[in-house]
Amino acid sequence: MGVSVTTIRAMRASDIEEVAELEAAWQPRPWSEAVFRDELQAEGRRYLVASGARLEGFGGVMVVDDESHVTNLLVAPERRRHGLGRRLMVGLIAASLDAGARHVTLEVRSGNHPARALYTGLGLRPVGVRPGYYGDDDALIMWAHDIDDPAFLEGLA
Repeated sequence: MGVSVTTIRAMRASDIEEVAELEAAWQPRPWSEAVFRDELQAEGRRYLVASGARLEGFGGVMVVDDESHVTNLLVAPERRRHGLGRRLMVGLIAASLDAGARHVTLEVRSGNHPARALYTGLGLRPVGVRPGYYGDDDALIMWAHDIDDPAFLEGLA
């Protein structure tokens, strides 16, 4: 039996049902299929999926002018700690650059230490806190500026 290879690719409308199911299984306030459909068609949005034998994760960004905001990033729990989150984030940063972004931001649960380590490893730095943003947890606001700088890009390799 062969090993399934996970690829990172653009999200398609045919992925939305599976994306919404993954989201509903692991997020306390999940987006619906309708929200994902709207997002996929909205101007300035870029969404990627990690796809192997099945959908293993997804992520998205909203690009406005020269700023990119990571709207979501989720990897199926059984596929975490295999580099998929990093691969999705690098893909989202590349998509952001292609759309003209020079800076990227996101919010992450303050208690999500693995995600915080991932984002820090990619060059994002904490700049503030949104108290109670997730209801049961604060959001740490993280930014990376000048993502088009060769030094930043070297850190993604």
